[in-house]
Amino acid sequence: MKALILKSYGGLDKLAFAELPRPAIKPDEMLVQVHAAGLNPIDYMIPKGMFKPIMPLQLPHVVGSDLAGVVVETGSRVTRFKPGDAVFASIFDLPGGSLAEFAAVPESAAAHKPANLDFIQAASIPMVGLTSWQALQERMQLKRGQKVFIPAGSGGIGTFAIQLAKHCGATVGTTTSSGNVALVRTLGADEVVDYKKYEVEQVLRDYDAILGTLRGDALETSLAILRPGSKIVSLIGPPDAAFARARGMNFVMKIIFSLLSAKIIRRARQRDADYSFLFVRPDGSQLAEIGALLAAERIRPVIDQVFAFEQAKEGLAYLEQGRAKGKVVVLMGASPSKN
Repeated sequence: MKALILKSYGGLDKLAFAELPRPAIKPDEMLVQVHAAGLNPIDYMIPKGMFKPIMPLQLPHVVGSDLAGVVVETGSRVTRFKPGDAVFASIFDLPGGSLAEFAAVPESAAAHKPANLDFIQAASIPMVGLTSWQALQERMQLKRGQKVFIPAGSGGIGTFAIQLAKHCGATVGTTTSSGNVALVRTLGADEVVDYKKYEVEQVLRDYDAILGTLRGDALETSLAILRPGSKIVSLIGPPDAAFARARGMNFVMKIIFSLLSAKIIRRARQRDADYSFLFVRPDGSQLAEIGALLAAERIRPVIDQVFAFEQAKEGLAYLEQGRAKGKVVVLMGASPSKN
């Protein structure tokens, strides 16, 4: 099969197409023919070595995390799926990757594809959907009437998280450029800050939660909008000691992450707020609940561009520019649009 692999750390120029054997599946896995693969920022960060201390890879490694496709073979312990089923899944932080003609997918990571979505739309969902779900539902336990700040509302995470927060009954604040204000409002954003004209803390007040999605000082400066008892869930770090413990890291890494996160935790406590770092995990049961919202059209996919498989590196480079409105997806080849 054809696959896009990372040969060595260093950046996107270290990615190359290669012919590999089809993955051998374990008893609890399925072999899925990939029809489309969603791209995420972590897919261009990993080749740079940015996550090497957290998730060292055995190189060469097939890149990519999100997929939608059709089951062609099931392991002996798989009970919820059969050959011919259309599925979508995140295989992030697992041995294989999604930018390949076939992928091994654990049954526990997959869900049936919503019938009203094509493969491109379905492939755009897993990581942003699971990240939003685990941040808003699990960590924040967002409730009706609360206010959540989701910066970069027109990006991949933002376009999904805004919709999920509105489904939870929350008031949503976000940032975007003037050209994307209409988009984020159609997704449900209540308070929109044009970041080119205003600082967040000049406009927003009394928020119950922040979803940290931007690097640099943006997270610290946004703490000023919080009310006492609020929660901060960061997707971009710094990682904290709880994360190190959850991954079974050694004592040294726990100390390092404690030091890295000390400043933001201290600043959060000054606002009587709780800080935590979220590293998304694959979860087929959560993805099935997300799929139900998509099937009911309570949430809709937002697609920016679709690249052919042969242009996957260009797709990653485009995503890295940070201008995508919604998700960037790779189409693996001629495939059915639905089923």
